[in-house]
Amino acid sequence: MTDHDEATTVRPLTLAWVNRHLEAGERIVGIEALHGGITAAMRRLTIGMRDGGTRDLVLRSFIDVKYAEDWLNREADALALLPGTGVAAPGLVAVDPTASHCAYPSLLMTHLAGRTVLDDEGVETRVPLLARQLVAIHALRPAKRPRGYVTLTTAETVVVPRGADAAAWSAAIDVIRKPAPSYDGRFLHRDFQPGNVLFDVPPPGLPPPGLPPSGRPNVSITGVVDWAGTSWGPADLDVAHCSTTLALLHGPAWGLRFAEAYEEVGGVLAAAASERLYWMVRDALAASEEVRSVARPWRQAGRTELTTRAVEERLDAYVTALLDALG
Repeated sequence: MTDHDEATTVRPLTLAWVNRHLEAGERIVGIEALHGGITAAMRRLTIGMRDGGTRDLVLRSFIDVKYAEDWLNREADALALLPGTGVAAPGLVAVDPTASHCAYPSLLMTHLAGRTVLDDEGVETRVPLLARQLVAIHALRPAKRPRGYVTLTTAETVVVPRGADAAAWSAAIDVIRKPAPSYDGRFLHRDFQPGNVLFDVPPPGLPPPGLPPSGRPNVSITGVVDWAGTSWGPADLDVAHCSTTLALLHGPAWGLRFAEAYEEVGGVLAAAASERLYWMVRDALAASEEVRSVARPWRQAGRTELTTRAVEERLDAYVTALLDALG
């Protein structure tokens, strides 16, 4: 079996489960692996309809089942909450969090138009859009709150990059030894970052269909995906996570810029610089544990210059920049 065959293969049990959730007369006519996921296998299913047309669904399956039930239940709850809120997200079709009917714990959802954009070009346009979208997510007030946020990184688990500024990292680690600041709770996505946001931009190499008088293409967000980590906690935590990702993708200045953009569109962060520093540093240090796993899908998406070493160097520069700006 080739890598392509393995990537697109859906086990018979799972196919039967999907088929039970299709409309009468519909059938699966195509399967395509979607790249970029770290914790789950993602596949786009092309569904042939009775009228001869097609529609797309997305199948998300967790091969590593350790946390699958919790993640899939939280994602299903979030997708059920979001319709009508103004936050665009996939529609829930079905979920099997314990693999009672599927080969692996799985969730079936509608497919959203648009694509993720990780390129440096246009980042200055996308950052304000990301900030506005995150403010909208934090404004959600579900009748039933999701569980409280969890952070796993400790002073002992931080991985200091080779050649990093030892004094800066020591100071940063000391920051997270302190108790977490108090906060006003918000609905959190917990993995809001460019890899989970879809934009209405053409694929690389294709020109936009038409330019407005400004000469610059209009860009908008078509949806937000991967709601498996939804939690209740400080807005700063979501902002910090997106900031870290932007810093690693585009340079430290963009990590700092995102927090500013969030406030410019009405977002509210911790009042004290020391409290902001805590959340920003906590997420940056968490990234130290997974540089290799996050850099790989970025390279697969075309950012071939983002080697593990290059991302480590950006993380080092970002940690130093945070301490300089907020310390």
